Amino acid sequence: MQVKSIQKNQPEVIKKKSKIKVAFFSDILVRDFDGANKTMFQLIDRIPESEYNYLFFCGMSSKNKMRHLIREIPTMTIPYNHTYKLALPHFRKAELITVLSMFQPDVIHIATPSSLGFFALNYAKKQGIPVLSIYHTHFISYIKYYLKNLPFLINFTEAVIARTYRKFYNKCDLTYIPTHQIAKELEAYGVSTQNFKLWQRGINTSLFSPDKRDRAFIKRLTHNDYPSILFASRLVWEKNLETLFAIYDRVQVLGLKVNFLVAGNGVAEEDARARMKDAFFCGFLPHETLAKVYASSDIFLFTSVSESYGNVVIEAMASGCVPVIARGGGSQALVDDGITGFLCNPDEPDDYIEKIKKLLDNYPLRKKMQFEGLEFTSTLDWESLAKVYFNDIKYLAHYSESLQKVAAI
Repeated sequence: MQVKSIQKNQPEVIKKKSKIKVAFFSDILVRDFDGANKTMFQLIDRIPESEYNYLFFCGMSSKNKMRHLIREIPTMTIPYNHTYKLALPHFRKAELITVLSMFQPDVIHIATPSSLGFFALNYAKKQGIPVLSIYHTHFISYIKYYLKNLPFLINFTEAVIARTYRKFYNKCDLTYIPTHQIAKELEAYGVSTQNFKLWQRGINTSLFSPDKRDRAFIKRLTHNDYPSILFASRLVWEKNLETLFAIYDRVQVLGLKVNFLVAGNGVAEEDARARMKDAFFCGFLPHETLAKVYASSDIFLFTSVSESYGNVVIEAMASGCVPVIARGGGSQALVDDGITGFLCNPDEPDDYIEKIKKLLDNYPLRKKMQFEGLEFTSTLDWESLAKVYFNDIKYLAHYSESLQKVAAI
């Protein structure tokens, strides 16, 4: 498997005389909605407007107005998760093609291999426009949770998604993947790694920092000085919540003097509150408050194996909260087992409990892992990642222009 690595000193490509025009397609474009949107807005907020002209096509858009033009598309709610909506471009196909023809994009950026994503991909291939995609969401890992009551459909549905991956990513000119682990999984599904490029995620270490630690804040919430175990994520079943509940039950049975904190909301929140009656549910938290909760907690517990990357793991590490997470999905690549945190067998609660107790009982080990985690996260920089992205957009635009000139000769 060959996956290109990000080069810090990439050769600058020749600039086009006019602004580079990019058509950007995403079913959801809402700031802080999820990890994918957090990543997209890190790029959107850094668009050099003197060099690039972006036109966005989406179903759900942010209530906070963007500086760029947006075309909204009719949507439908996703079964099993009413917070997500899929865009339905075929209801506006003629209109969208007209808008694209007038805009004349040099590059098309597609967030997801959805109906909207395939519409954009098919248009790009017909017009000879290069396509860049970022692998944000590991959809195939969701199926065993959404179809747990229909197990006979799991293998069939996973095969359909694998075929979708092949049809989509094998036609992209450049796909950013977050970890080598995800690249291996996609390759196993038959996706060619030829146009893959390793492009991880950055972290704002001014926001997420041990300096935000405020034990008094936690004490006001819990009314005690016990160590805190934090789970921060959307409360949806694909985060392997059943294992989280089982870990909580064992903590209760063992009588461990700890606080169980849960930050986030979602369709499974009501079930989570019922199953974890003595946990402290914080709901959705704004960045500053979340940073304070990370830094004021001792252990970050994360049971999900459905992540393509795992922004919350990095946020916790950058805040000095030691991760104890599942050995699965893209998140596992972020933790050096036994050095920056612990990896656990995903569905074995006792494995998590063993690692949690080890950290609670060994303060020097916890401090050492905290230090190593801070060293690792200090290397993740959004400015460098954005520079790589815009340089690649520039390269794709210039490459497309060169091909068109050759074809015209």
